[in-house]
This record gives sequence, C-alpha cells and structure tokens, in this order.
Amino acid sequence: MPYPTIEDLPLMLRARLPHHAQEIYRAAFNHAWEDNVRCNSRRREEIAHRVAWTAVKTRYHKEGDHWVALP
Repeated sequence: MPYPTIEDLPLMLRARLPHHAQEIYRAAFNHAWEDNVRCNSRRREEIAHRVAWTAVKTRYHKEGDHWVALP
C-alpha cells in the first residue's frame, strides 16, 4: 500500500534513513506501486520495496549503522 506521508513509512526506515533518503524511498515506492497494478498485492509490495531501496542506494550508502549521502 502506498505511503501518503513520510510518517507512514515503517519505523525501521524512519529511524535509520536520513530525511532526504526517506523522501526518495517514499516517492520510489509509491511510483513502483502504481506501475505494478497487475501484480498481486504481495508481489506488488515486494517489487515496490526493491525499487525504493534501489533508488535510495543511488544517492546514499551505508557506513556502519548509518546511511550517508554519496559524494
């Protein structure tokens, strides 16, 4: 199910990702959710999460326990 606001993201994401990365995640997830309307709900959500993480990883990388912006 799409996330209307950043506050609707899972707590784990909000606790670990910087605010901008959360915005990227939410936008990518919602877009992927809309693009995959023909998939069943479970598969659709899995695809959307994968797309969202890929989008975050184009701008951020993990250093230890923290996500930091790429140079």
